[in-house]
Amino acid sequence: MSAIAGIVFDKDGTLFDFDATWGPVTGQMIARECQDDPAKIAALAEVLGFDLANDRFFPGSIVIASTADVVEDAVLPFTADRNRDALRDRMRAATGGVKQVQVADLKSLFGGLNARGLSLGIATNDAYAPAVANLDDAGVTDQFTFIAGFDSGFGSKPEHGQLTAFCDHTGHPPEACVMVGDSLHDLHAGRNAGMVTVGVLTGPALEAELSPHADVVLPSIADLPAWLDRR
Repeated sequence: MSAIAGIVFDKDGTLFDFDATWGPVTGQMIARECQDDPAKIAALAEVLGFDLANDRFFPGSIVIASTADVVEDAVLPFTADRNRDALRDRMRAATGGVKQVQVADLKSLFGGLNARGLSLGIATNDAYAPAVANLDDAGVTDQFTFIAGFDSGFGSKPEHGQLTAFCDHTGHPPEACVMVGDSLHDLHAGRNAGMVTVGVLTGPALEAELSPHADVVLPSIADLPAWLDRR
């Protein structure tokens, strides 16, 4: 068993509670883009895998792990103007000021992991700029030696380009690195890269869905230090 030298984290649903952060915003976005038409609202919610009654995402929702382009493709047919650029602008405006709900004290957690001598990275299917903005807001950007979005030139998950780039950047072999995420896209990317895979339950996916694809499933990233100690 290789000693762990680096850990790569997904962002949404892993560092930040997915439903608590994005549930209310998504419900509002669906109503706005459907011009408050109940039938269209119900149809778009189904396409997005969103529970309107509880402002939560169903496991398997395309919003959980897909890139913004995929979500735009799903929403566009329901809009009045059918204008992708305008839709993208509205979505960015709606999400730009959203306060991310941290799943743990991120400053303390990442500071402790860095103190162990671990290299930390971010691999997200979000775009690079908003990902960095989220990390800046949490005050943890400087804790990471590598940050990649889907638009950073390494592809998106479940492909392993972002994770391979992390290994290239740090010099760590993939078997000495861990991919931590809340979705199958994260775990598949980790397996494809040859990394240890850790699932967390702070996104919509259930343990039964993640466990066949993970070396371990933890309640949240707050449990990583204890897992590293046991390992």
